[in-house]
Amino acid sequence: MPSNNIQWFPGHMAKTRRLITECLPLVDVVIEILDARIPLSSQNPEINKICGNKPRLVILSKATLADPAVNDKWRAYFSARGGCIVADFITGAGMKNIAPALRELLAEKIEKYESKGMAGKAIRAMVVGIPNVGKSSFINRFSGTKKAKVEDRPGVTVDKQWVKCPDGVELLDMPGVLWPKFEDETVGENLAMTGAIKDAVVNTDSLAIALCERLRDCAPELFCARYKIKSVDDIKDLDSYELFELVGRKRGFLISGGEIDYERTANILLDEFRGGKIGRISLEKPN
Repeated sequence: MPSNNIQWFPGHMAKTRRLITECLPLVDVVIEILDARIPLSSQNPEINKICGNKPRLVILSKATLADPAVNDKWRAYFSARGGCIVADFITGAGMKNIAPALRELLAEKIEKYESKGMAGKAIRAMVVGIPNVGKSSFINRFSGTKKAKVEDRPGVTVDKQWVKCPDGVELLDMPGVLWPKFEDETVGENLAMTGAIKDAVVNTDSLAIALCERLRDCAPELFCARYKIKSVDDIKDLDSYELFELVGRKRGFLISGGEIDYERTANILLDEFRGGKIGRISLEKPN
């Protein structure tokens, strides 16, 4: 699935870049939400350029879908570069640590406010991240409201909105924004595999075939268990296409002539990976 075949940079994403630039002076801190399964691939380099030296808290979302041991390594990696919380916005895991982490990041500014008689001044935070990474779920969980629209597809939030939270924090929600070109094909694959890029603009058959090889390499035991393959030894020498066909045959997804039903096999592989049904899997690990 060559990344240069993916066309997905619509006008609203260019608008989002302008919004972030315009609104940055209004906030004290940026909350950048990354997908715990692919932290580097889901970190938009455009955000780094725009936000510069503004204090930033990284939240690794969808943590219960990722390998917990790898989550710990990523937390150490990002904590060394600022603040980092590992969380899951559906279960609420890690959410109680976010407000204290924001106050720690802004301790100097908060002290200045207090010295000027402005104790209790709200922390204003901009929430950024790629489409479908969980920004709206985070805002709803953190604020205790249903003000942010949530759907399991990219591109739902299309404008900015302020949300007041009980912890003395005001959140500025930004639409999800990708970037115009992937320098590394693997980044495009990672984003497509986790659902950050709409399936309608990628070749899902090719994507699922590539996913088979990735699962074989990073979680062979889980892959075999899910698709009832007897042993890891049975898949170690198979290429991605052979792995994909094996999954189709194991699930009985056959059409006339005994051929594999590509569409059905691809859909089940992607759905089960994205939903965590294969297991807790991280596609990226820190060096």
